[in-house]
Amino acid sequence: MKEESPHDIARKISIYIYLVLTATLLPLVLYYTQGWKAMAVFTVVMLVVFYAIWRLIRYNIEFFVYRRIKLIYKTISRLKTDQFPQEEMDFDSDIIGEVNKDVLNWARESKNEIEQLKEQAKYRKEFIGNLAHELRTPAFNMQGYLLTLLEGGLEDPKINTKYLGRADKNLDRLIHLINDLDKISRLEAGEDPLEMSEFDLCELANEISDYQEDRASKRQIKINVIPINKPLKVLADKEKISQVFSNLIVNAIRYGKEEGWIEIRFYDMADNVLVEIEDNGVGIADKSISRLFERFYRVDKSRARNAGGSGLGLAIVKHIIDAHEQTINVRSATGEGSVFSFTLSKVK
Repeated sequence: MKEESPHDIARKISIYIYLVLTATLLPLVLYYTQGWKAMAVFTVVMLVVFYAIWRLIRYNIEFFVYRRIKLIYKTISRLKTDQFPQEEMDFDSDIIGEVNKDVLNWARESKNEIEQLKEQAKYRKEFIGNLAHELRTPAFNMQGYLLTLLEGGLEDPKINTKYLGRADKNLDRLIHLINDLDKISRLEAGEDPLEMSEFDLCELANEISDYQEDRASKRQIKINVIPINKPLKVLADKEKISQVFSNLIVNAIRYGKEEGWIEIRFYDMADNVLVEIEDNGVGIADKSISRLFERFYRVDKSRARNAGGSGLGLAIVKHIIDAHEQTINVRSATGEGSVFSFTLSKVK
C-alpha cells in the first residue's frame, strides 16, 4: 500500500474541514437568505476559505516535516556529512518513507562498518601475536646457542661449529622474515612501483623451475612446465612475477607429498594469460582458503613452522598480483592437492 505524501494529507484535512464548515453554515445561509446570488456568494466564499485552509495546513505540514527531517539528517550527517539532500524536498512523494529508508540504510551501513572495525581489531591482535612469535622463535634459539658457547661450549670441538651453524641458520631466518616484512610494507604503501616490461611467461616459468629443481629433488618432487606452442608475451614486472612463481613453487614443494609432482599450465585468454600451479600435496581445508593470503596465517601451525618460511610468501604474492590489477585464486581440498591460479595482461 502506497504511503500518503504531505500534500495528500493536507488536501484530505482541508476537504474534511471544508465539508464540516459547509454542512454547518449552509443551513444558516439557506434560512437567513434567499435567491441564487446569496448561494453564489456563499459558494465563492467557501471556495476561498477552502483554498486558504489548504494552503495554511500544507505550509504547516511542510514546515513541520522539513524541520523534523532536517533534524534526523543532521544526526546522520555527524558521521556522513553528505547525507542531507541539498535540493528541495518533493512533498508530493512519501517523505517519511524515504527518510525511513535512508535511516535504515545508514543503520545497516554503520553496523557493517562496526563489524569491519571489529574484524580489523581482531586481525591486528592476531597479527601482532603472530609477528611476536615469528620474531621470538629464531631470536630465542640464537640466544640459547650463543649462551651455550659463551659458557664453555666454544672450547668444545664437538658442539662449537654445530651451534654456530645453528645460530647462523636462525639469523638467516630472522633476516628473511624482516626482508619479507619490509617488502610487504613497501607494496602496501605503494613505495615499490612496478617496472613494466614485455617478456615470455613460459620462459620465466622454466627459469624459476630449474632454479628450484634442487630443492624439489630433496623431496623427490617433479616439476613439470606444460609447453605451449607459441610465445606467451605478457606485460608485467618481470622481477616481481619471478617472485610470484618462486613463492608458489616453494610453497608447493614444502607442502607436497614425497615423490609427488608440481604442474605449471598456461591458458591463452582474450586479454589475459591464466597461469595455474597445481600440486598433489596435502591440500587445504575449505575453512582456511579465505584466510590463506593473510600475513602469518598458517593452515597447520606446527607443521608449517617446521617446513620453514616466514609465513608471508602468499601475502606477498597477493599484493604483487593486486598491484598488477589482476586476480589470484585457490582451489583445494584436504588430501587432494591445491591449484593456485592467477592472471596477467597479455601483450596485444
